Amino acid sequence: MTGALSHLRVCDLSGQLAGAGATKILAAFGATVIRVEDPATRGTWDALRTVGPYVDERRGVDLGAGFNNHNTGKYGVTINLRFDEGKQLLRELVAISDVVCENFAAGALEHRGFGYEDLRRIKPDIVYVSNCGFGRTGPYRDFKTWGPIVQAVSGLTYTSGLPDAEPAGWGFSYMDHGSAFYMTVAIMAALHHRERTGEGQHVDLATVPAGIAMLPTEILDWTVNGRPAKAGGNRADFGECAPHGIYPCRGDDRWIAIACRDDRELALLAKVLDEPALTSDRFGTLAERLASQDELDELIGAVTAERNAHSLAADLVDEGIPASVVKSPQERIDGDPELAEMGLFPTVTHPDMGRVRVEGVPMTFSATPWTMDVGGPKLGQHNHEILGDLLGHDDQTLKAWTERGVI
Repeated sequence: MTGALSHLRVCDLSGQLAGAGATKILAAFGATVIRVEDPATRGTWDALRTVGPYVDERRGVDLGAGFNNHNTGKYGVTINLRFDEGKQLLRELVAISDVVCENFAAGALEHRGFGYEDLRRIKPDIVYVSNCGFGRTGPYRDFKTWGPIVQAVSGLTYTSGLPDAEPAGWGFSYMDHGSAFYMTVAIMAALHHRERTGEGQHVDLATVPAGIAMLPTEILDWTVNGRPAKAGGNRADFGECAPHGIYPCRGDDRWIAIACRDDRELALLAKVLDEPALTSDRFGTLAERLASQDELDELIGAVTAERNAHSLAADLVDEGIPASVVKSPQERIDGDPELAEMGLFPTVTHPDMGRVRVEGVPMTFSATPWTMDVGGPKLGQHNHEILGDLLGHDDQTLKAWTERGVI
């Protein structure tokens, strides 16, 4: 293997989105990622194994497209830690790994004898990265979170929505994806430290503070001015420009995003829309536009509703006005030439689902590009390859362990 990380082996005890998303990136750059699951739960511990979307009418633990998307390029083994043999297997796997990562609730692995201090006794220079809602210390360490809960606790949900309406939330498990990116950085930083010093370490990643870190302006405004954040829909957070919003276009559920940063751009918008009222005195200054945003948005929306979203966006961009079509999934995945050139949605081959597309990595390396061509592992798919060929256990032993539920 020639990937940038092909020298690394990762013992991946993580799942769902927050942990699996991080190790997916490592695997894309060539790391050997060995995904460990519990055979006793028959694949249901990781909810993504059994939920859609699906490629056809078939259902089962090996057919969840979300799981496949987040586990491309990984090996999959099953180890039951309720058995002494299972615990010994995991110790053997840790001993030959560079990284162990997990996103269980705080204390879950310590309770099973696989906390950081336990792993250090197995491999002194191990890099151990854990990821949970509030981290392993502090008064909230036992508070169990899920992506939407993290977003609510961190304050992201409070700032999202329309004025005078309930918070709108941040979509499906947004912070699971966000914390996966932080987890990738944490793993690489700890490995860089080990490369320089020979020392492993435990990185305790907390997802809620990762969400709070996405609110710097709101935090600063409260800290300096004592001013609470308000949900403002699509308008500029601090009144830095107007108009600033999403406007209807011709057709079913078609929209365009427009932002005018100064008087000059407003004049250009009036020209493209052929709406001279936008340059009237009541919109002459930013302060006046902010005071009349409802009227301003209504005026713009009445004109854009008669225009084609794509042609209007092109006209606005040609004039130097920040604008974009609000793209549908089809437009993003199949209709965007830049994403196609980047190869952001590669096709992988899954043992049961066949050839399906997954999300790639949004970066391009000139010397060591990422690759994705193999789908996520079926439950226990690589038990013989990893537990047998790599760890050295014979077929008879593996067969006996399978029958007893050890693997």
